[in-house]
Amino acid sequence: MKISELREKSVEELTGLLDEKQLDAFRLRMAKATGQLGSTHEVRANRRAIAQIKTLINEKQRGA
Repeated sequence: MKISELREKSVEELTGLLDEKQLDAFRLRMAKATGQLGSTHEVRANRRAIAQIKTLINEKQRGA
């Protein structure tokens, strides 16, 4: 999801999306640990998405 699309969402929507991404991160870590993860680039992309969402939540809460 693009950052411009994320900026249009509310804090509640971003929090829900963050929960989903964190659950995906857990699944990816487990798949990697068991050797079932075929595309390892998904781990990095998911981590980056989580960081972007957290940054936007902080910006919106501070009123910036």
